[in-house]
Amino acid sequence: MKRILLFVLIGFTTEVSLAQMYQWKNISVNVKSSFRALSVVDDKVAWAGGSNGFIGRTCDGGITWSFNQVASFEKLDFRSVYAFDSLRAIIANAGSPAMILQTTDGGKNWKSVYKNENKDAFIDGLDFWNEKKGMVYGDPIEGKMLLIKTVDGGNTWADLPEAQRPVLKKGEASFAASGTGIRCYGNEKVVITTGGMVSRLWTTKDGGQHWSVQDLPITQGTESTGAYSSFFWKKKGVLVGGDFKKDSQMGQHVYITSDQGKIWHVPIRPTRGLRECVEFLKDDYLIAVGPQGADLSNDGGINWIDLSDEKGFHTVRKARDGSLIVAAGNGKISVILEKK
Repeated sequence: MKRILLFVLIGFTTEVSLAQMYQWKNISVNVKSSFRALSVVDDKVAWAGGSNGFIGRTCDGGITWSFNQVASFEKLDFRSVYAFDSLRAIIANAGSPAMILQTTDGGKNWKSVYKNENKDAFIDGLDFWNEKKGMVYGDPIEGKMLLIKTVDGGNTWADLPEAQRPVLKKGEASFAASGTGIRCYGNEKVVITTGGMVSRLWTTKDGGQHWSVQDLPITQGTESTGAYSSFFWKKKGVLVGGDFKKDSQMGQHVYITSDQGKIWHVPIRPTRGLRECVEFLKDDYLIAVGPQGADLSNDGGINWIDLSDEKGFHTVRKARDGSLIVAAGNGKISVILEKK
């Protein structure tokens, strides 16, 4: 009994100390927009994109934000954003026509750099390897994944040749819930999660010329189910998802791997409901957010503890260069501060 009590106390102490490392701070937002796009550049600069054509930017670490509707595009739902610095950013909307816009003056002016008017065109996310090379992906058009690439920092974009676009199964698409269904690693690697009737993991190591695919164990089989977000580091990986029609239902919403996705395992202690985004913080520290709250893990996703019960959040991102963490959702933006 003493040994069992000791393990309980150790677990409780670890949980408390982890929760005390991070502080959730809500930021006042005075616009009506559902934010699902985030890009955090460093400890000062972050950009957010949302519905009703809104784009937000902070240059002081999330303390204050400026929001503007993109002129002539006020009806678009911006669910993907990648910012290079405080002046340059790329945004994309979800829906048809599929648009990619670019700013070089902090969001004062935007230029259309790509447009796809196909009725099935639907962008789910974008990411960059570096300052020049980036990729956008989306739902299938005539059975093949929409893939668009830039090699000049987003000035121009081109669809990948049809032969290089993965053939998806019936009902297999993706979720533009958090903009993190695509991740670019190194110089040429890309990992994309799909969901819906079929949920799989697509990987290329040569910038999209060739793709490999893995089945995923996560809930799937309806349009509202599947994987929403993933992240890989070293040989480890984590993916989150579930069923957005049952976002508060307890179940298996997280899967982890220690062999680059060959075998997936369920956590000992899972998240508390559907999670639409997972983000790597440092070492084996992870954060996951969803409509019902946010959770933390310090062991690579094996165990998750409560971070916040704030509802209505969809995405969370950490600074590419720094420690600033920002979460966003339905008319909400929060900063998660790591206590020193």
